[in-house]
Amino acid sequence: MIGTGSSSTTRQRKIREQCGSCPNRFSKDKRQIIAEDSDTTEVESSTDEEDRWKEVARAAEIPADYYNIQKLVKYIKAGNQTATIVSLCCLKDYDLSTQINQFAIQDIGGLEVLVNILECSDTKCALGALTVLSEITLNIDIRKTIVDLDGIPLIVDILNSSMKDLKTMAAETLAHVSKVRLARKYVRTCGGIPKLVDLVDIKLSILQTPRDQLNAEDLESLNMARAGARALWTLADSKHNMEQMRKSGIVPLMARLLKSCHIDVVIPIMGTVQKCSSEPKFQLAITTEGMIADIVTHLSAECIDLKMEGSTAIYKCAFDETTRDLVREAGGLEPLVTIIKDKTVRENKPLLRGATGAIWMCAISDVNVKQLDNMRAVNHLVALLNDEDDEVLTNVTGALSECVRFQSNRETLRQAGGLPLMVALLNSSHAPLLENLAKALKECAEDSDSMRILEELDAVRLIWSLLKNTSPRVQAHAAYAICPCVSNANDSAELVRSLVGAMELVVGLLKSRDILVLSAVCAAIATIAQDQTNLAILTDLRVIYKLADLVNTTDDLLRMNLAAAVAACACFGNNTEELGRLRTVTPIVTYMTSDNPMVHRSTAMALEKLSMDPQNCITMHQSGVVPFLLECIGSTNKELQLAAAGCLRNIRELALRAEEYLLKIDDD
Repeated sequence: MIGTGSSSTTRQRKIREQCGSCPNRFSKDKRQIIAEDSDTTEVESSTDEEDRWKEVARAAEIPADYYNIQKLVKYIKAGNQTATIVSLCCLKDYDLSTQINQFAIQDIGGLEVLVNILECSDTKCALGALTVLSEITLNIDIRKTIVDLDGIPLIVDILNSSMKDLKTMAAETLAHVSKVRLARKYVRTCGGIPKLVDLVDIKLSILQTPRDQLNAEDLESLNMARAGARALWTLADSKHNMEQMRKSGIVPLMARLLKSCHIDVVIPIMGTVQKCSSEPKFQLAITTEGMIADIVTHLSAECIDLKMEGSTAIYKCAFDETTRDLVREAGGLEPLVTIIKDKTVRENKPLLRGATGAIWMCAISDVNVKQLDNMRAVNHLVALLNDEDDEVLTNVTGALSECVRFQSNRETLRQAGGLPLMVALLNSSHAPLLENLAKALKECAEDSDSMRILEELDAVRLIWSLLKNTSPRVQAHAAYAICPCVSNANDSAELVRSLVGAMELVVGLLKSRDILVLSAVCAAIATIAQDQTNLAILTDLRVIYKLADLVNTTDDLLRMNLAAAVAACACFGNNTEELGRLRTVTPIVTYMTSDNPMVHRSTAMALEKLSMDPQNCITMHQSGVVPFLLECIGSTNKELQLAAAGCLRNIRELALRAEEYLLKIDDD
């Protein structure tokens, strides 16, 4: 007998025993396990909210099916093996996806009975129980109850069965139950992931043969692979599980499954690829296993979910130049642009985020931008600037920031009316969006016609206000954006002075601990200081003392912009002498040891200004600057040549005056 009155006692006894697949299952408190496996993307509803909805569902009029289902559960409890099988078959005839029918099983203790049946040796009973569980575990409350009843190890053990249909239903059940975080932990610790990976290891010929042409055995294999893929898709919400999948050899299997003609198999495996593509090890594997071409192929499928998962996977992987090239070579840019220009998908935010993000990443490559230009991508991106989703807007502005690096696209953006829309978005509070807006507007400000529009829209004030943002990256890109805005404005000097507290804000950021912020602010100071009145104000704000505090840096980007700021500020009043007194000369000389020619250029310009002071010339000579300057004179960069020559001239003039003085003393 399967379900006699002793079943509850048997279950209580079994629950205290250790499972062979999971020897340490009962050695840890569940709260500890939850803390150890905290990585998840699932947002679980609160207990109070679930209880409220359950009360609402139960308060509705109870149908006759509720009582009929409970009668069947009683038969399962009290009947013999045959009665149990018949009752399970009858139970499957009801619509178990409805909540009231799920409650009917749960309220009479049916979950404990079904989990208990999984321990029996009769495969027909186990199959019937799993079939019921696979349907009712759509309910989150039932999922949690299955976990609490320690049903996960029992289901994982069934994956060792030789029966394909039994393993299929076990995997289907795990696909639902594993939406609970603790269940994902149990599946991994019970060794379930390698077993699920084995389920998806089927022949390529089966994957590429239409379902109606498969024999019964191959059809079972295909259904088993689909169930395994669905379970792995759910389990991939955990980083620990993703790593376990990789070690179990899932990568080549994913590449094989993506070639399938069966959409119901491709969707879950594409979802798994998409989730795993957030991990660096998987990103490399996706590229090396040749999956990009198959992902691109599925971008043209009619299935929306497939497009969404595929475009998101490309978004996560295309930061790598090789991947971007593969996407282009596989013809992936055209379907991505087709997605964003399709007005029917505007309400599908996950798909829109994936497609715009993929275009953004692909646009980092210049070759891809040229292809996107042929598809009028900028115009289609501008049309999305009215979207209300912050992530979509972030991706759109990120893509535009890459496209407008080219003058032709700046003109296209301006003519499409994109500038007013972008300036309006500067009032947003979403930091990644503001970062991309600053990058895009920086490029647009390089175009004189676009700059006139930005001035009319009061964009410079809004960009400057971003320096107050709490995000260091927003601050940095805003400071970089200020540089072309100040350089190309009609009356840049007056523009800066008209912004109340603008220069105080810039100088204040020199106290930041972020290298990118410091570098950007130094670049902004170098630009603002081109006007003598502004330089006088900066000097009054003691800017040279703050610059002097930064000279001992080893970061090339900061060295380049810091030297440019020193060069711009040194020529006012006694700043040259003061910078020498602050011991800035020797550290700046060491910048010449950098491998970056741009650092050499700005350093030579700074040294030329500093060499106006005789004492600084002596310090430079003692620091061994002359060989570096002689080498720079042979550079192909004219600015570097002139600055190095000017510095050498000043050092030489001082040496000649000193020699003349000594000769005069000898004559006397």
